[in-house]
Amino acid sequence: MAKPDEPVSPKPAGMISIPANKGAPSARGIFSPLRHAVFRRIWTASLLSNLGILVLGVGAAWTMTQISSSTGMVALVQTSLMLPVALVSTPAGAIADMFDRRIVGIVALSIALTGSISLSALAWLGVVTPVLLLVFCFIIGSGMALFGPAWQASVSEQVPAAALPSAVALNGISYNIARSFGPAIGGVIVASAGAVAAFATNALLYLPLLIVLFLWRRLKEPSRLPPERLARAVISGVRYIVHSPPIRIVLGRTLVTGIAGGSVAALMPLVARDLLHGGAQTYGVMLGAFGMGAVIGALNISAIRGRLGDEASIRLCMIVMGFFVAVVAISRSPVASGIALVFAGAAWTASVTVFNVGVQLAAPRWVAGRALAAYQAAISGGIALGSWVWGSTASVIGVEGTLLISGAALLVSPLLGLWMRMPTVSGPNELSLDVLADPEVRLSLTPRSGPIVMEIEYRVDPAKARLFYAVMQHVQLSRQRNGAYGWSIARDIADPELWTERYHCPTWQDYLRQRSRSTASERALHLRANEFHIGPEPIRIRRMLERPVGSVRWKEDTPDRSTADAAAMTSPGTGP
Repeated sequence: MAKPDEPVSPKPAGMISIPANKGAPSARGIFSPLRHAVFRRIWTASLLSNLGILVLGVGAAWTMTQISSSTGMVALVQTSLMLPVALVSTPAGAIADMFDRRIVGIVALSIALTGSISLSALAWLGVVTPVLLLVFCFIIGSGMALFGPAWQASVSEQVPAAALPSAVALNGISYNIARSFGPAIGGVIVASAGAVAAFATNALLYLPLLIVLFLWRRLKEPSRLPPERLARAVISGVRYIVHSPPIRIVLGRTLVTGIAGGSVAALMPLVARDLLHGGAQTYGVMLGAFGMGAVIGALNISAIRGRLGDEASIRLCMIVMGFFVAVVAISRSPVASGIALVFAGAAWTASVTVFNVGVQLAAPRWVAGRALAAYQAAISGGIALGSWVWGSTASVIGVEGTLLISGAALLVSPLLGLWMRMPTVSGPNELSLDVLADPEVRLSLTPRSGPIVMEIEYRVDPAKARLFYAVMQHVQLSRQRNGAYGWSIARDIADPELWTERYHCPTWQDYLRQRSRSTASERALHLRANEFHIGPEPIRIRRMLERPVGSVRWKEDTPDRSTADAAAMTSPGTGP
């Protein structure tokens, strides 16, 4: 029998259960990650940059209400800030996994800083038009979209694994502390000094984070393989997500939540102006109330998840948010609307934090940036699409009716749990520590040689055939999300005990990557499949080069070409 990789039984595909890291420091309390100096510095600086982006949002939204009477154009300010995340985050996630995340963060912040300085200059000159405002909001949003995956994926490098959920929640708290005070500060700045001051403040508040990242001496993990090219890295990330049911479910629920709840951010200027008959300060206070609730939700997310579980937590949050969005729709009192927004903000942040934690714990480090980019694309794309939908709807039926429809959509969204139940995630999905040895090779291969075809032969008791087939369906997903193509399982019609698993990788280098990406839970799954094998002979593994003559660099001592064309490299015990 093939050598076991990890003596742990696997869970079904919809579940992820990872053994806790032995020796990891205890992570007690939501603020425990702040004990780590690097995380503490970056977190503090990111708090300031979050204040800046929210001050910018207030200035841009209020400026649009002054230079355009269109409700659709006002809503498009939020879309222009969030849409880049949906468009840029996929390659941004690949870049975060391919290169030094510290350098990626510095470049991304520099883009946002340049856009903010340019917008400040144009506003100072008095030449800002609705289109120019949207364009520069898009540029700034693009910089932050590139920054997001690198920043979030680097959290696991700043704190131990046991503290990761708290660190994720703290990042959410950072944004929502900024949301609590940033809009109010932005409203005061806009009211007292104008939009130019708001835009300039945003630019200044990027500088501390740039300095902290510049001074961070990140420890690089040496890789035995060169980085993937960008296009291949994007494809690898997409394939991992497509073949990972837990991540697909989380992203689907995130997208729906973003669309249904996008009305709050998109229509808040109109709530302040049309429903509450206030000005920039009222708008800032309303956003501050929403942000204050968001901090409350983030601070209590650990207790909520621990008591209710992820699915019940999401359902509760959607019901609470839907109800209080409806209250905002019918209220004409700033006090009542502010109280309702506190509850709505708490529910919103608690739900998106549960989604974020789920993605971070489900994705191994090699694809963490791309998985987080997909999460950002889902939430930001949902908000951007929702902002457009709710803005267009408000221009037809008014702000009150639009918010009532949005609240109803949030109230019914928990029904998705009947078909897309939130997965159970119990720990970081770490790569297996048992690295497979390189296979024996007798052909002269280059990194681009390929395709490499794998055939693994199992002998299985016919009485256990159905159970073996069920396990192999999970094996299929694990192979495909790590880089395998064309997977199949076949049974010999003349010898019912003989089963053959077959797949291929585009190149030799892709195959080596596929072997190195298995997590502890996936190794346990492969072991479970190996345990079905019976008979005195070990599992037979063939590695074959499927390519015409001329694709291999021939050497003097290579066997004759007719034999090499069908070369099968058989290694009975090192794993596929």
